[in-house]
Amino acid sequence: MAETSHKAGFVSIVGKPNVGKSTLMNALVGEKLSIITSKAQTTRHRIMGILNGDDFQIVYSDTPGIIKPQYALHESMMSFVRTSLEDADVILFVTDIYEKHDEDDVIKRLQHAEVPILLLVNKIDQTTEEELHEKVAYWEEKMQPTEILPISALHGFGLEHLFSRLLHYLPEHPPYFPKDELTDKPERFFVSEMIREKIFLNYKKEIPYSCEVVVEEFKEEEDIIRIRAEISVERRSQKGIVIGNKGEALKKVGTQARIDMETFFQKKIFLDLYVRVNENWRTDQKLLRRFGYSE
Repeated sequence: MAETSHKAGFVSIVGKPNVGKSTLMNALVGEKLSIITSKAQTTRHRIMGILNGDDFQIVYSDTPGIIKPQYALHESMMSFVRTSLEDADVILFVTDIYEKHDEDDVIKRLQHAEVPILLLVNKIDQTTEEELHEKVAYWEEKMQPTEILPISALHGFGLEHLFSRLLHYLPEHPPYFPKDELTDKPERFFVSEMIREKIFLNYKKEIPYSCEVVVEEFKEEEDIIRIRAEISVERRSQKGIVIGNKGEALKKVGTQARIDMETFFQKKIFLDLYVRVNENWRTDQKLLRRFGYSE
């Protein structure tokens, strides 16, 4: 009896900030691996989410929103995008019904791609059929992708069809990762991302973009995980805002993050947070390397 063929490959999710890439990735993998907030540029790294079946393995990559870099952190973020496009067997180019015809920097990066490009028009639950037809017609003329698929990542509409099309395009290949793996990132990475998400949710303006989180200690005991994490800010005034009056703001972030961690790890968490000033870390190559922004 012939062996059943196995499909495996890398699927890169790219697009401008805030089009729903992280929501899509989490929906496709069935786990919350990427930060989701209403603020742009919350994803800073390439995050892989692995979906396994008996005869397939899809390695999705959520990537930072494509922007014109303003400083070293942005350059590093865009290098993650570049690498994910080089690796890809299929590219998911996510746009949405609100796009403003300003996708040229994304399109430029996709021009030389030699793999199928599935263009996803996201958030279709927020539009009319007529507007959707207009968007599809625009993209057919603008880019001629392999396929255009309307979806709603938030509500799961169109994702089954997307999955079947992905399987169609994936090459036959043995699995790249063990079948019980969910992601390529270590546990410490998800701890820092959960804290960073709460910072985005609790602070305004520039504060979330000026913060980075490093897990200094991760000790797993039989019935508890003890975690010590440092939040870096760029200026002393930001440190005061992050800590808040009598430490209340930082305490709120810690409580919210701990609840998420206990769900994620299925274990009791002790979380110790503190704040340090690392001036201009977004332009400091040494600090960026320490924070994991060089590949």
